[in-house]
Amino acid sequence: MRITVLTGGASSERDVALASARQVVPALRSMGHAVVVVDTVTGFVPESREAEHLLGKVGTEPPTVSELVSRERQFLLTALGALPEIRETDVVCLALHGGRGEDGTVQTILETIGVPYTGSGPLGSAVAMDKDISKRLFRDSGVPTADWLMAPATAAEAGKRLGWPLVVKPSKQGSTVGLTVVKRREDFDGAVWFAGEYDDEVMIERFVPGRELTVGVLDDLPLAVGEIIPRHEIFDYECKYTPGMSEEIFPADLPAPVTAECQRLGVLAHQTLKLGGYSRVDFRLTPEGSLFCLEVNTLPGMTATSLLPQSARAVGIEFAPLCDRICRSARGRGAPEQPESLRV
Repeated sequence: MRITVLTGGASSERDVALASARQVVPALRSMGHAVVVVDTVTGFVPESREAEHLLGKVGTEPPTVSELVSRERQFLLTALGALPEIRETDVVCLALHGGRGEDGTVQTILETIGVPYTGSGPLGSAVAMDKDISKRLFRDSGVPTADWLMAPATAAEAGKRLGWPLVVKPSKQGSTVGLTVVKRREDFDGAVWFAGEYDDEVMIERFVPGRELTVGVLDDLPLAVGEIIPRHEIFDYECKYTPGMSEEIFPADLPAPVTAECQRLGVLAHQTLKLGGYSRVDFRLTPEGSLFCLEVNTLPGMTATSLLPQSARAVGIEFAPLCDRICRSARGRGAPEQPESLRV
């Protein structure tokens, strides 16, 4: 197939997107596909420049991208749909995270010009990106999720309704960007301000203690459940993208009923938000044995340390075949045969 890997972007997860593309491009080429790269900020990336353009390492903090926002907006409005690398491809592989690459904007453009692409459609992408809306839908469908409220709220109100500690985070960001675990009411206002630097809507959420779990979903079937043990208090940006900053165990050492329930809830969350192709669903498992869904990632990372590839590998799907399967599924060539290891 002719595959265009669309990457970069102007979100705080730009470095993650470029690192994902650096892994995905050679993987797809190893499967025999003709692959080109397009950045939603800079445009077509010649193969001779891919090595310098596609970052292999993600920093310990998100990059500053404010100067790129207008450039991306202009490119999406005027250039993306006209590029032959987009119009003449068999499928666009989205190696984008956050911002317009994951909130349904890019998906809407590709839908409009009739180009197949990986991942979820515009509606599912937008709903999953908005944590407030997605949590409302989780509750309606029976996916347990922590209590929350949206700013503005006083520290007294938040403490009374949610208790301490609590989590303050942007409502429409990923990779824990802008997130703070607030343990003292005097730190509350600063955490709300910090989250507001990344989004105009801020979520205040009850902190759920316990083990960090994640499960991949591929073609509406669950992959392996994994456990993440970060070196920091939470699985933050640095722990997610810095080798050695977290221990990731696939499959997680869990009782069989807990694994099965995590997989069931992962698929239910995926379907509740009307997602397609693949996703990754994150949970907390409390000391009492209760599962709480944190969020669903519609375009989960595909870097060297990313969780979805580990979740797939644990059921026998290596990285290159995973990328191939995702693209073939998006191309609409029929449902691929399900390997025995995926049947639950």
